[in-house]
Amino acid sequence: MNLNQVTIPSLDLSQSVPFYQKLGLRLIVDAPPHYARFECPEGDATFSIHQVEKLPEGDGIYVYFECEDLDERVAQLRKKGIKFDELPVDQRWLWREARLKDPDNNQVILFYGGTNRKNPPWRVGE
Repeated sequence: MNLNQVTIPSLDLSQSVPFYQKLGLRLIVDAPPHYARFECPEGDATFSIHQVEKLPEGDGIYVYFECEDLDERVAQLRKKGIKFDELPVDQRWLWREARLKDPDNNQVILFYGGTNRKNPPWRVGE
């Protein structure tokens, strides 16, 4: 089994689509105002947005995008006007993360986990 895509909700794709394009995702399906799908610049995963009338309550959605060049990428995105809630910082779970929100307040985490992404020291054995 392989993860194909994750779909998040949006009230207004006309704001969300440009945001994710600015992050570096490539738009591959554009069906306004209800749906858009992107491919990640690396790997085979896709990411999509669908229009909803109401966003989920509470903390909402968390989406993680791994970037080997995290610090440089964050610096480039800041120059493009992307605002971060948290700049890159080393976390206790051995990932380096930067956090921001998309136009619908979905949590977007750009991170670098390296080998610790799938194989942290506390990984459960088979």
